[in-house]
Formats: sequence, structure tokens, C-alpha cells
Amino acid sequence: MTNAAFFFDVATPTGVISDHEGTELASLQDARTEAITDARTLMSEAVLRGADISSREIEIRSETGGILLMIPFSSTVRRER
Repeated sequence: MTNAAFFFDVATPTGVISDHEGTELASLQDARTEAITDARTLMSEAVLRGADISSREIEIRSETGGILLMIPFSSTVRRER
């Protein structure tokens, strides 16, 4: 199976932080899993700084620039009561 390059851009309320390097992965499902892990890591780091970045999204982009999937940060965590 051939890997494809996926790019993980972060959409913020003020713009997009582009991923210029990309990551080689086997499938879009693998890219989705990577995006969820990345969002959780970024949110954890932000919480330690006292910031809430849960309104951001990761846009998974193909090598040609098309957005394949959007993962809201808020969808990557479970709300506990």
C-alpha cells in the first residue's frame, strides 16, 4: 500500500496556521486519528497555559490542497458532568 501526504492545518478565529511539511500516512482514517491526537495535545498544552482553544479546528488537506476533513477540537474530547 502506498502512503499519501496529509497536511494538518489549524484554523483559528483569526486565520489558518498552515502545515507546510505534511505527514505520510496510509489512509484518511489514519490522518483522522493523527488529527485527533494533535488536537488533544494542543488543547492540553493550552490548558496548562490557562487558555481555551477548543474553538479551533484541524483541516486535513491533501497534497493538491483540497480539504478532506475538518476536525473541531471540541469534538475530540468527551464532556463529563
